[in-house]
Amino acid sequence: SHLSLTGTLGDRYSIQLVTSSRLPICREPFKESLEVRFCWFFTMASDRFNINSQLEHLQAKYVGTGHADMNRYEWAVNIQRDSYASYVGHYPLLSYFALAENESIGRERYNFMQKMLLPCGPPPEREDD
Repeated sequence: SHLSLTGTLGDRYSIQLVTSSRLPICREPFKESLEVRFCWFFTMASDRFNINSQLEHLQAKYVGTGHADMNRYEWAVNIQRDSYASYVGHYPLLSYFALAENESIGRERYNFMQKMLLPCGPPPEREDD
């Protein structure tokens, strides 16, 4: 797609959006108008800073998004507990599991609540440095 803009001093700018998966080779000389190519696969330093600040905000706001010191076991426990809580909280999904396992809905709810205690088994031993 192509977009033409006019600047404040009457200069014409032409913007071409490149959405190809291949890297564009920008060896063409500038023509009558200034041509700017935006490539979706390049990120600027300000974009990276913005993404990192958004990630830090999400990690501070929501417990399940993790943090830098989280190990593999803690991450797996968060995912399993979140899944079990979703199964218990959504009645159609809970009834589907109950039907598939030939159990009552109350028994399935109880089983999922019990699995939330230690969903990935006991925690591994920590190495103290």
